[in-house]
Amino acid sequence: MSAPLEGATASVGGARATRASAAASGLRARIADYLSMTKPGVQSLLLFTTATTMYVAGDPSPWLVAVTCLGGALSAGGAGALNHVLDRDIDRVMSRTADRPVAAGRVSVARATAFGALLGIAAFVLLAVAVNPLAAVLSAAGLVGYVGVYTAWLKRRTPQNIVIGGAAGAVPPLVGWAAVTGGLSGTPLYLFAIIFFWTPPHFWSLSLLMKDEYARAGVPMLPVVRGEQETRRQVLLYAILLYAVTQLPFCAGAFGWLYLAVSLLLGALFIGGAILLVRRRDRTTALRLYLFSLLYLALLFAAMVADVRL
Repeated sequence: MSAPLEGATASVGGARATRASAAASGLRARIADYLSMTKPGVQSLLLFTTATTMYVAGDPSPWLVAVTCLGGALSAGGAGALNHVLDRDIDRVMSRTADRPVAAGRVSVARATAFGALLGIAAFVLLAVAVNPLAAVLSAAGLVGYVGVYTAWLKRRTPQNIVIGGAAGAVPPLVGWAAVTGGLSGTPLYLFAIIFFWTPPHFWSLSLLMKDEYARAGVPMLPVVRGEQETRRQVLLYAILLYAVTQLPFCAGAFGWLYLAVSLLLGALFIGGAILLVRRRDRTTALRLYLFSLLYLALLFAAMVADVRL
């Protein structure tokens, strides 16, 4: 083969390799965009509360835990994708969310809507067939609550949006309990209440860090409407209410002394952090309390499992 022909062949091969590499890179980027719309970071704690509740409720098989968590992940992912669609206008205004796939225009509204709807439908079918209808209905209620009640209705209308809309995030323990027992009782309702009262101090700690962005986007979060100091007082109030609510399962006989000790310690730390939040007006204290709130819920639900298993 002559040198010019060899050079031409090498050039064609190089161009093909470049196109293939670009196509693969584009595919990875598209997959990453769709995955990010499901909000996997948010899902992890929700799925943890689902799985731990299942082990509190009984002795589920690994398969049941896996399929229930998969259904929960699909449902939460569908809700996240639809949230990206409905919030695309305010996402563009806030620097934290401006690069989201729908807000940035990388994924169309139609495709994101179809993706979210398909995930929600798949979640319902999977849970109804492989687990039980009650788990499927509860999971669907969580999706509707997050998308319809919180995102579409409350988020732009009232500073109490996260209080009322937070019920959607408290559904996973109900799903987990129903998956194992086929029904509901007092204990899962206590777990629902714990997450319900945990959500405001958890979210408001974060909202203190993003007050200016919410104000610029016109979202009436509590720090924007009522001010930072009132938000800090509300965080402390809800931390105290949460402390009281976490004692209800012990008082009802659902858990024993191990859970009581852990809940008392975690509750005291949460209230202590909230007191510091009231006294100190720096961003570091708010960030620390927000991060602690994530650890708090994980440790509390882990203590529930340890209590009933030991």
